[in-house]
Amino acid sequence: MKDQQKVFKSLTLISQFAIHMLVPIFMCSYLGYMADQKRGTSFMFILGFFIGAIAGGRNVFLLAKKIYDDGESSPSKLYEESNKKRKGKKKNGKGRE
Repeated sequence: MKDQQKVFKSLTLISQFAIHMLVPIFMCSYLGYMADQKRGTSFMFILGFFIGAIAGGRNVFLLAKKIYDDGESSPSKLYEESNKKRKGKKKNGKGRE
């Protein structure tokens, strides 16, 4: 059951990364296409695509940073938890187990 939860969590994470990357690309490309149609130019689509790619990359970076900072397995959190356990044992006078 625990393995199945990890699989679903991983699939959800992959889906979030894809959505955060693709939506800005498609939206900016579409806006560039519409601007090209209205003005009779041909470079706005390409400009919109690159702006969308930059925005999508930023979104993915921020999402990954948030997940890493909030994650249970981040190195800083593991270090803090192990220090709390050690300090708690010493304060109680138990020392080693």
